[in-house]
Amino acid sequence: MATKSSAQSPLEKTSLASLDQKLVMAKRYAHEGVKAGAKAAVVAGIATAIPTLASARMLPWARANLNHTAQALIISTVAGAAYFIVADKTVLATARRNSFNQQPSNFEA
Repeated sequence: MATKSSAQSPLEKTSLASLDQKLVMAKRYAHEGVKAGAKAAVVAGIATAIPTLASARMLPWARANLNHTAQALIISTVAGAAYFIVADKTVLATARRNSFNQQPSNFEA
């Protein structure tokens, strides 16, 4: 029966280092996505809150039908959607951009 050697082959060391590097890059992409998504959520929340709150005070239909819960739901839905859309697009764009930058090294022997 063959025993496992405690020493790793160069291929295993390279793959572990590569895996660690990929994990670090994925964390960085995710962090960039979170920052971009948070900024978009703040902007979208403010851009939605102003007309929603103004219409709830000025328009008779909105005054009658949009209570505080409905107003908060409208604003938070738009902010949440903006967060997830921008964060996802940022992570994918960053990963795509960096994969194109690293593409020639992937084909080296």
